[in-house]
Amino acid sequence: MSFDIIKSLTNEFTHESENTRKLLARIPLENGNWTPHEKSMTLQRLAAHVADIPNWVAMTIEQEELDFATTPYTSPKADTVEELLTMHDNAVAAALKAIASTNAEDLKNKKWTMRQGEHIILSMPKIAVLRSFAFNHLYHHRGQLTVYLRMLNIPLPALYGPSADEQ
Repeated sequence: MSFDIIKSLTNEFTHESENTRKLLARIPLENGNWTPHEKSMTLQRLAAHVADIPNWVAMTIEQEELDFATTPYTSPKADTVEELLTMHDNAVAAALKAIASTNAEDLKNKKWTMRQGEHIILSMPKIAVLRSFAFNHLYHHRGQLTVYLRMLNIPLPALYGPSADEQ
């Protein structure tokens, strides 16, 4: 029996997307400009970033590179929780469609490059980009978002078993 990377990525991403959606549903955008530190993103910006990161899955699979010199990144914005959830749901649907349309050989053998013109920021096999740049990056920022919510006294949803707020 061989390992099915496409099934594995789909299962993990589906499960983690459900957790992300539970968290995004609790964002108090009336506190959108709140930040725990002057160097931190605002709550609104971080929440939109978390909702948007699943788009990077499809971008990684469907493209060979991202060049910020020709395609500058602009942070998406959501003014309501409904907009956040729609952004997230659309991004997750695109990601799952892209995962279903690829294959293990392409993920292993095709490279994806992030650059700023001639300056290469990273260049790795697509599977490594999916794991680090997309999945792990999402989990990192989602963890930040849980800290923001805790500091704002917003009950946290259970993500990996019960939370202190949901037994």
